[in-house]
Amino acid sequence: MPKPHVLITRLDQSVALPKYAKGGDAGADLTSAIDFTLAPGERKLIPTGIAIALPDGFVALVHPRSGLALKNGVTLVNTPGTVDAGYRGEISCILINHDQNETFSCAKGERIAQLVIQRVERADFVEVLKLPGSVRGDNGFGSTGRK
Repeated sequence: MPKPHVLITRLDQSVALPKYAKGGDAGADLTSAIDFTLAPGERKLIPTGIAIALPDGFVALVHPRSGLALKNGVTLVNTPGTVDAGYRGEISCILINHDQNETFSCAKGERIAQLVIQRVERADFVEVLKLPGSVRGDNGFGSTGRK
């Protein structure tokens, strides 16, 4: 299957383009376009300085970086963030500092998130009076218990 061509433009010429750190990586690193700090419990919208144009039938998902989460308690508020094929604005990340004591500081150019490109299907929604049954039924939110 051929790779999709994702058109990209730098809104800030000094920022790095997304890149895959290692062969086989699903996510390409996104970097911060600004210096910033996050106090404990604080969240901010952080620009990346890039905008993309995805082919129709694709989505870009913004995922957190596991290292930031483990080492600093910093993650994304809405994860994954969704970048639709028709969106042409700057990709930004809503970061939050979950650490209860330490402020997190980040310099421009540091990796803050990952961008995963995926194919998507669009569904036809068909309204019915009653849904067909299933083994699970309407049990959810922990109904299968802990193992």
